[in-house]
Amino acid sequence: YTMSLLPDLIIKIIPLILLIVLGYSAGKFFKVEKRTISSLLIYIITPVIILNGIINTELSLAKLSLPLLFFTLATIISIATYHIAGKIWKDSTRNILAYTSGTGNAGYFGLLVAIALFGEDIVGLVVLSLLGLVLYGNTVGYYLIARGNFTVKKSLKKLITLPAVYAFIIGLVINLFDINLGEGFVVFSNNFSGAYTVLGMMLVGLGISDIKSLKIDLKFISFAFVVKFIVWPLLITAVILIDKNYIGLWSNNEYNIMLLMSLVPLAANTVTYATEFKMDSGKAAIAVVLSTLWGIFYIPIIVSLFL
Repeated sequence: YTMSLLPDLIIKIIPLILLIVLGYSAGKFFKVEKRTISSLLIYIITPVIILNGIINTELSLAKLSLPLLFFTLATIISIATYHIAGKIWKDSTRNILAYTSGTGNAGYFGLLVAIALFGEDIVGLVVLSLLGLVLYGNTVGYYLIARGNFTVKKSLKKLITLPAVYAFIIGLVINLFDINLGEGFVVFSNNFSGAYTVLGMMLVGLGISDIKSLKIDLKFISFAFVVKFIVWPLLITAVILIDKNYIGLWSNNEYNIMLLMSLVPLAANTVTYATEFKMDSGKAAIAVVLSTLWGIFYIPIIVSLFL
């Protein structure tokens, strides 16, 4: 049944691939400045997405535990990766790997796949899981990648200036006190969702357009793939088995989304942050593209076997 959805899945992912191609063209032929786009995503678009996600989420213990779970696992995996990768790489490669190992392309890729597999009803659960990863990316992940270029003090200072954390807190307050922001805000924030996907995926193409000679770093890609496609699913499976046998906090719907979110490809935001901190964004972009292509076939196979 799931494998029969593969053609539909590929059709849904094609627009993302086209956005990467458009980003590549914009960088190659029109010399579009990727640093400007990465700053827009980090400081303006992402905070609005987080604010909107928190405001529109029905808060309960079981549901709130999803972002907490993904934030905690992302933090543990990224810190472990930072220390392990530090034994192999002595440059900022370890920082890129530490950041990307803790997150995934849940926003652009995961949501599309979840709807294709399970229908529109699970969008709320995907958004909650995504919020945990976004919160990680804008706190622990941001700090770890900033450490590639800055001291501890300067990295923390940059972290404090990041608006995404404040957007999360404001969204929580608005939700808890049931403050109605009106129809105007709904229209306003929905426009940002489109911009988030378009600019995020185009930035991957812009990262590739900067590469002078195409060199695929097999060691870098292998390390990232092992963490993303093997370590993450194994940890999530362990969490599901513990809950199923001993705790009973989540239902099958939550289990399905948890497993799916653990399988998504490398985050396009890896290129955003690599660009922001003047690291090797080309290396990051190639890894993101390859993992996206791999994910199109890998996810249906795993889902058909285990869901």
